[in-house]
Amino acid sequence: MIPFTDEELRPAVLSVIDKVRPSIKLDGGDIKLIDIIDAVVFVQLQGACIGCASSGTTIKFGVERQIKTLIHPEITVMSVPLGWEDKLDQLG
Repeated sequence: MIPFTDEELRPAVLSVIDKVRPSIKLDGGDIKLIDIIDAVVFVQLQGACIGCASSGTTIKFGVERQIKTLIHPEITVMSVPLGWEDKLDQLG
């Protein structure tokens, strides 16, 4: 069980996103926090990362690994495709 509310997680998650953003920007992309629901962090890759074959690896082994290491090991990260920002309950 994660000992934080979603709102308590938000600043820490944003901090980790800011930490990984420079490496994503090196490849012409960006990352945006969409929401946090029940310790699931919903992010959206943008720019050159949209449709990139490595985007799943970026999410799982870049962003999620950092969040699990620096915040809590039970947090998961989910990629939100463009246009799905209001359909988070349908992802997964």
